[in-house]
Amino acid sequence: MDQVRVRYAPSPTGQLHIGNARSALFNLLFARHYQGKFIIRIEDTDTKRNVKDGEKSQLDNLAWLGIVADESPLTPGQYGPYRQLERLDIYQKYANELLQKGLAYKDYLENSDKYAIRFKVPSNITYTFNDMVRGPLKFESKEVEDWVILKENGIPTYNFAVVIDDYLMKITHVLRGEEHITNTPKQIMIYQAFNWTPPLFGHMTIIVNEKKKKLSKRDTNVLQFISDYKDLGYLPEAMFNFISLLGWSPRSSEEILSSNELINLFDSQQLSKSPAMFDQEKLAFINAQYIKKLDPLALIDLCQPFLQQAGIKIINQEWLINLLTLFQDRLVYGAQIVEFYQKFFSQFTLSEELLNTLKELPALIVLKVLIEKLENINFNLDSINEAIKNVSQQTNIKGKELFMSIRISTTAESHGPSLPHSLLLLGQTEVIKRLKQALNALKGVKL
Repeated sequence: MDQVRVRYAPSPTGQLHIGNARSALFNLLFARHYQGKFIIRIEDTDTKRNVKDGEKSQLDNLAWLGIVADESPLTPGQYGPYRQLERLDIYQKYANELLQKGLAYKDYLENSDKYAIRFKVPSNITYTFNDMVRGPLKFESKEVEDWVILKENGIPTYNFAVVIDDYLMKITHVLRGEEHITNTPKQIMIYQAFNWTPPLFGHMTIIVNEKKKKLSKRDTNVLQFISDYKDLGYLPEAMFNFISLLGWSPRSSEEILSSNELINLFDSQQLSKSPAMFDQEKLAFINAQYIKKLDPLALIDLCQPFLQQAGIKIINQEWLINLLTLFQDRLVYGAQIVEFYQKFFSQFTLSEELLNTLKELPALIVLKVLIEKLENINFNLDSINEAIKNVSQQTNIKGKELFMSIRISTTAESHGPSLPHSLLLLGQTEVIKRLKQALNALKGVKL
């Protein structure tokens, strides 16, 4: 096999969509698996739809995901330029060649000397190709009318420019979405007109939501753009992992896979023929697993900006590490730390259900003794653990009855993160205040 060369060719029309990110990612995995080259080419000929900074947004979000090209407008190689509007003379040259061969003709605008160039579709030809995902596909030339390859303003149409670019950039494989299947016959016509060998085509299935409807930008139940996940504090490694599983099943029993593992496992023969479901619960699970593995400094980098944006005062780094590690096992994404903080510190209310649970526990005696133990200690992790141990020894209350009595009375939750760490983070004054509030509620004192 010649050196594998694949490309991702976005239009700079807006933000990086999940579907486009998957196309880029699969091309990257394919190239890296075969020690090939991954190229980014900007298809900017639809000038009316181009967005200011659209190219930068695409490249920045790809780079955040860990998708970096060997050749691109930012890192040009020997096959540039890598923006189509900078290649107009190239398209003109090849369109003129087809005119000279009699394979295309001028289509003049009415009452004008301006003309577009149309490709002359051959009669009674069957176009076939072996799709890397779907197997053999065929189309009849009679289903396609003569089509414009170069508009009167000198700008090529998509199906013409893409062939010229792919040939000159020595693209060997084209992995793209299934919406391009119907474009393939026109592209093969151009390859044959120049006696060029087409690349191998592979068309990935659509991505659907949990209702099995095609993922649409109008679908407000699913975040559509990579920047949305970046802004919420999802981890790029987790997004890379999750997106790689949208329509590809690696030969592995593991779902949590590093980029190197994904590269080693990638096999285009394992690309699914069925639509890929965007499973939000699976994404949450994968991202949570990556967050659990973060060291304290990385966890600070992820979460601190969200606390600052919410105006939450960070007392010191030790306090911050205690806060973040307390909730690390419960975080799905970074921005969630604000919700956990606010609930933990601000929303202490004993519901009737929790109060009834406390009444079924020996909470009255536990709280009385614990308040005594906590009032006159140097409040740290060791002393908190010692106080809880002393309560158990003095009351002969252990296990669930002991810990649930304390947890509900201080956090208004029956389950949660480490109890001693939770108490330390709340602070001595707040813990005693909450314990007394719970004790009064148990005694029937109206609060």
